[in-house]
Formats: sequence, structure tokens, C-alpha cells
Amino acid sequence: MLLFCFSAYSDYQEVPAAVYPVLPSRAADAKGFIPKGWVIEEQQQGDLNKDGKPDLLILLRQNNPSNIVTNDGMSPGTPSLDSNPRILAIAFQQKKNVYTLAVQNHDLIPRHDNPCIDDPLGGVSIDAGNLIVRLHFWANAGSWSTSSIKFTFRYQAACFKLIGYDDSTSWRNTGETIDVSINYLTKKAKCVLGNYTNNLHTEKWADYPDALGPCLDAIGDGSGFSPEPRSKSFWGIGEKE
Repeated sequence: MLLFCFSAYSDYQEVPAAVYPVLPSRAADAKGFIPKGWVIEEQQQGDLNKDGKPDLLILLRQNNPSNIVTNDGMSPGTPSLDSNPRILAIAFQQKKNVYTLAVQNHDLIPRHDNPCIDDPLGGVSIDAGNLIVRLHFWANAGSWSTSSIKFTFRYQAACFKLIGYDDSTSWRNTGETIDVSINYLTKKAKCVLGNYTNNLHTEKWADYPDALGPCLDAIGDGSGFSPEPRSKSFWGIGEKE
């Protein structure tokens, strides 16, 4: 049903292809990294490379009216869709008024290109020197499941390594829930099975031998990233349809 929604929508109003500019390698402040036709959607400061200087976390979004497409009314979903793409950028401070670009990524945060699905961005932030990226999934047609994902990255070995992954999924038709958490530093994974209709839950733990997760740029589309403990089969649970 979800595929039908997307198919019917795209037959009438196609989401334009995205073109991603190359950001400047150096700038005096966050504004210096903004390409023409783009705006800063989120900006934060914090020491991300542990050198005692405040670095920049910048979430850029294109501001192109042609990327706001209208639902023709022949399919479910929102009446209009802002499909303007995003770029996640990180710049390290070298000295006062000098920042060098360390990350430019447009894959991790999926583009909002389906009117039946909410904007997948849950937020970006700096917490205790770590980079946090949150995504979520909610569909108004074609799926009973909803989910939220949290990626925790730490800068080491010249890239932002995934050190924590949390995925919380629930099914609106049954009330079932599954919460999976992977700590790549302690090499442990946890799964909590529950049901919000009766408040019962079961907790399971497992060793997860990968010392560190992949670098941020190696993950690709964050909504499609699926480490092994995310699957029910890893925990000996039958998969749901």
C-alpha cells in the first residue's frame, strides 16, 4: 500500500533530482559555508575533536521553491511536500575566525520524497563532545510500524566513528515494541521486547564483537542502515510481516 501511495503520487508530481554543491574547505564562520540557494537549518557549537576549541555543526537545507511539490489529491499524504535536500556539515576551529571543513554528508539524513511518510529528520546535536543524529519513520499509509533511530558518533581515527546505535520500533496494530541498543565501546547489545497495551517487557543482552562501528560517510542512508542486532532473528524472535 505504501508503494502504491508513492507510485500514484510520482505519476502526477515528480520530486526534482537533487544537486549537491561542494562546500568551501575553509571559512571564518558558519555563514561562510552556505552555498548559494541554501540556508542554515540548524547550527550548534561544541568541541568535537577534543582540542579545546569550539567546532561547528551545521545542517544546511536547499531553499528552492521548485522542490516543494503539490499532492494532486489522487493519493493519501500531505497536501504539499518539501523535498528540499539537506547537507550535514562539520567544521573544526583551527584558530579564531578560521574553520576547516571536516565533514560534508548528504546521505545519512534521507531526503523527504514521499508524501505518505513524515520528514525523516528527528534532529542533530552535540552532546558531551559526540555528534548525535536522530531519524524517525511514520507512515500514514502502507505500514503499521513506527520507529526512531539515534546515531552517536565520536571523532577518532580521523573520522566520525559510530559508537552507539539505538532503534525503537513499535506496531500500532498490535502494540508490540522492540528497542535495540548497541554500544560499540562496551561491545554489548541490548534488546527490550514489550507491548504498550499491557506494559509487559522482556530484556535480553548479547555480546557484539565489533569494537567500533563504521565511519559516518560509510553508513549511507541512515534509514537503511541495519546492523545485525536490529533483526529479530539475531535475538531468536520470529520476524513480523
